[in-house]
Amino acid sequence: MIELLFVTCMSGAISQGETCQERSLVFTDVTPMTCLMAAQPHLAEWVVTHPGHRIASWKCRPVQLSEREA
Repeated sequence: MIELLFVTCMSGAISQGETCQERSLVFTDVTPMTCLMAAQPHLAEWVVTHPGHRIASWKCRPVQLSEREA
């Protein structure tokens, strides 16, 4: 499994600054290269459906099962 790990930020009030959060999409049947090639369209779609957010960073990596919540 490959995870598209990305950080999104949402601008708040000037006194609060930006609020950023780590998110991920998990793909079960793709290679790391396929994830890299498909990431930008997936992230663009995510931003369209989440107004006010921006993508600060992203990467593809193998799923770290020890880091996943049960």
